[in-house]
Amino acid sequence: MSELAATVHVDVEPAYRADESSPGEQRFVFSYTITIHNRSTRTMQLLARYWKITQGNGKVQEVRGKGVVGEQPVIAPGQVFRYTSRAVLERPVGVMEGAYTCIETAAQRPFDVAIAPFRLAGPNQVH
Repeated sequence: MSELAATVHVDVEPAYRADESSPGEQRFVFSYTITIHNRSTRTMQLLARYWKITQGNGKVQEVRGKGVVGEQPVIAPGQVFRYTSRAVLERPVGVMEGAYTCIETAAQRPFDVAIAPFRLAGPNQVH
């Protein structure tokens, strides 16, 4: 892990969206709010994302793309960037993990920020 990556912290708040889900059709919708904290002394820009979504049935989906929610945010030292997105699963339980590809803006040095696995679980799911 690079020195800069070690100073970027990612918080995740997942939530089950019962209003958008349809269990009878095997459609379970989850929102997740991500807060990216730049605790370094350098400005960074988030360029791309990678997600690995593992559903309760073992099915794995990988998602790659530019930025997040249509943005490639620049995050100055001490600032945070927060966004909310969604994932649709076929099962009421899953796990997401991934990484952001970022760049230190002054030196144009790329680095990756790991996103630790987090659980997506519908109501009454204990495993």
